[in-house]
Amino acid sequence: MRFIDIGANLLDEMYDGRYNDKDYHPPDLQPVLARAWAAGLQRIIITAGSLAEARRALALAQTDDRLYCTVGCHPTRCGEFEAHPDGPEACLQELLAVLREGQALGKVVAVGECGLDYDRLHFCDAETQKKFFMAQFRLAAESGLPMFLHLRAAADDFLDIVRQHAADFPRGGVVHSFDGTADEARRILAMPQLAIGLNGCSLKTEDNLAVVAGLPLERIMLETDCPWCEVRPTHAGRRHVSAAALAGTASAKDRKKHSPECQVLEVVAGSQESEDVGAVAEAVYGNTLAMFFPAKGSA
Repeated sequence: MRFIDIGANLLDEMYDGRYNDKDYHPPDLQPVLARAWAAGLQRIIITAGSLAEARRALALAQTDDRLYCTVGCHPTRCGEFEAHPDGPEACLQELLAVLREGQALGKVVAVGECGLDYDRLHFCDAETQKKFFMAQFRLAAESGLPMFLHLRAAADDFLDIVRQHAADFPRGGVVHSFDGTADEARRILAMPQLAIGLNGCSLKTEDNLAVVAGLPLERIMLETDCPWCEVRPTHAGRRHVSAAALAGTASAKDRKKHSPECQVLEVVAGSQESEDVGAVAEAVYGNTLAMFFPAKGSA
């Protein structure tokens, strides 16, 4: 089976062996990547959530032909636009410069992570989030790239803004790490250019699984959101994870000692009552190629 992970936080300090500003083990990103390639990952898109991260993500993406990245500003960090010493427009132009550089190298494949997050207003207020979410559609319009979108507890404002700017991203976008209601999924999918990204956080509850069961396969993409959002033993989706997959994970769940594998594909296939996991994997792989790697065809 072939996979593309559309959202991996490979810049997280956990891959440097640091947890809460304390060192626990040597950097282990390369062994993590080796396991990913061995498991069937064909490409990984590194998520950037700030100007500094965009630069670091592009640098990391250039170390392996299978690594790619996004360029954008996470909603909880949109205060960085106003904090920029030369003002918000200068910050946007610097993002655009990184995007253009990375696009020329064939490494930047999406604008984002951007959107709205009303669960974390203590990091950035709603008005600032909306203002600079709208501003980032300029990056999509000028680059022609699809969008990697973030949505938490803000569906009405999010969808209003996305509809207003639909013409700015004709290649579409994915609402990643979706954990919303069936009605929110319906409203998202009413926009034909949007897909839904699923990870372990999308599969926690029986209600989550019911939502996934109703999603059209041709609008689904898969992600790990690593090192977060694994399928945990307490999650409702765990029952769909095969014994073979569980046998490949250690019993310890301490992040400082072990990075448990996610079996998001199996949970999605199980929720949709599909017995052909391989067919689900190949359909999702095709969906992802079409949006982020159209020049690659079926390769």
